[in-house]
Amino acid sequence: DETVFGDDPVVMARRWVDEGGCCLHVVDLDGAREGAPRNFALVEAIAEAVPVPVQTGGGIRTLADLIAVAESTIAKAVLGTSAIETPDLVEQALALMGPGRLVVAVDAEDGFVKTKGWVERTEVLATDLAKRLAAVGVKEILYTDITRDGMMQRANIQGIREVAESSGLDVLAS
Repeated sequence: DETVFGDDPVVMARRWVDEGGCCLHVVDLDGAREGAPRNFALVEAIAEAVPVPVQTGGGIRTLADLIAVAESTIAKAVLGTSAIETPDLVEQALALMGPGRLVVAVDAEDGFVKTKGWVERTEVLATDLAKRLAAVGVKEILYTDITRDGMMQRANIQGIREVAESSGLDVLAS
């Protein structure tokens, strides 16, 4: 179910930082589903308004999208769908931004990666994608077990462990 916490994302970002947030992860869900960032200016406004690093993803699927992030105050770009559909973009992102400003989202359901805002299921195992990402120089992934996200259940510790151990990557578990 959808929960509305406020109608001004910048105000909410400041609130979360005031409550102790040390970084913010902002997803452009419209961009994820439509295939191009739709709320970039808003995310940039958030990054400019808070004193903590902001990372963003959702629809970042071109070199131009990455350049926009690289030239902004946004700390990190998060690639997801493009890691499956255009893997060379991951390498371009690493060359442009370095591994410290790139995170790849590995969103999985029953072990298989889903793309386009969790709409399309691939035949790629999360562990296999993580290994491929490590091989090209990615250092950090954001792993989400879709079946548990937002369900107020324990994290899928086994799935997190499998992805981390199979790849050697730093894993931010969602």
